[in-house]
Amino acid sequence: MNMTLPTSEQVRQYIADGLDCERVEVQGDGQHFEALIVCAAFAGKRPVARHQMVYAALGDRMRAEIHALSMRTLTPQEFEAGN
Repeated sequence: MNMTLPTSEQVRQYIADGLDCERVEVQGDGQHFEALIVCAAFAGKRPVARHQMVYAALGDRMRAEIHALSMRTLTPQEFEAGN
């Protein structure tokens, strides 16, 4: 199977397209990515629920293209507070 690995910018765009985020930063090597996602919709949600929202935004790409994604999911208030 000859599949092109996604770029950090593509993963960032996938997340931004699926979630109304104030900020999305993604770094990675095509297989393993780290993301900082700041989204007002995360307010009142536990980390696991926030991650599920991101996985839902990525959909099948999470299984097909992205092999590992670690993420920091913050509300705008948490981000401003330096969390």
